[in-house]
Amino acid sequence: MADRPINTSVGPSGPGCADCEATGSWWFHLRRCVDCGHVGCCDDSLHRHARGHVNATGHTIIQSFEPGEDWFYDFTDDSVFEGPTLAEPTSHPVDQTVPGPRERVPADWVQQLEAR
Repeated sequence: MADRPINTSVGPSGPGCADCEATGSWWFHLRRCVDCGHVGCCDDSLHRHARGHVNATGHTIIQSFEPGEDWFYDFTDDSVFEGPTLAEPTSHPVDQTVPGPRERVPADWVQQLEAR
């Protein structure tokens, strides 16, 4: 395994996808950039903001931002691996819905994700 740059001191950008929050959208699952802390939505979400962040910044490593999950993913080689503990909080709030946020998730969210 190559040396993977992980910043353990930077906190997450917030409790939800920063880009979805900015546009009033919603997400399925969340991922956190281990370089700068940007929280984006996963590839199963409508907008795939975590991948967009990777493409825009070159920050290629993320960690799940879901409660109870601590896996890392490297976009450069499509690998999942274990890594160090990041700055708190290490997940979105436990009471935050998945998908979320609750008030913006449409009734037909499953159909929307399947259609994309």
